[in-house]
Amino acid sequence: MENLAGFSKEINAKLIHISTDYVFNGESKNPIKEDSKPDPKSVYGSSKLKGEELLQSVWDKHFIIRTAWLYGKNGYNFVYTMMKLMGKNKSVKVVNDQYGSPTWSKDLAELILHIVKSNSSMFGIYHYSGEGVTTWFGFAEKIYEFAHDRGLIPGKCEVKPCNSGEFPTKAARPHYSILDKGKVKKTFGVIVPQWEESLNRFISLITKGDIV
Repeated sequence: MENLAGFSKEINAKLIHISTDYVFNGESKNPIKEDSKPDPKSVYGSSKLKGEELLQSVWDKHFIIRTAWLYGKNGYNFVYTMMKLMGKNKSVKVVNDQYGSPTWSKDLAELILHIVKSNSSMFGIYHYSGEGVTTWFGFAEKIYEFAHDRGLIPGKCEVKPCNSGEFPTKAARPHYSILDKGKVKKTFGVIVPQWEESLNRFISLITKGDIV
């Protein structure tokens, strides 16, 4: 990131950097604002925060966009994983004590494109994720509903809630990942889609060949 920021400075180019909710400790009780104090609890979160700090120290013409619970057409993500499991099992357990806002990569890409086209000089940190709040369990319920309705999951599968302790992970996941999007809405005049609407649109584009 330091090299990229330095090169951007040399050619006087604006730089957009994607960061993450993992720079916070996940212990907040209210939507997290851009000026909230970072406190990462994992190596991943610490490395992303270091990237933010290096960029800020080298070049001031930057946009740092923190996002969360990202999914999209390419690569592994929660949507594909759930659809694959639901297609093979009669039931799946999903944690119901971690809160966030699912974000379609297409929506994030459209925000980035909007910033680029606006030629804005309102540099700084912005938060962006889908509108609304759910848990991984609630997310999984909607994945099953939308995919089952379209025949992508032909059989019956019960989605059951559980707590985080039943599914420990190597990297500590924040229990609260809800980002305050007031700044990005006000600055760029964007309307953030509801996460359910975006998920429904995404699943409508999936074919069975996408579920690997």
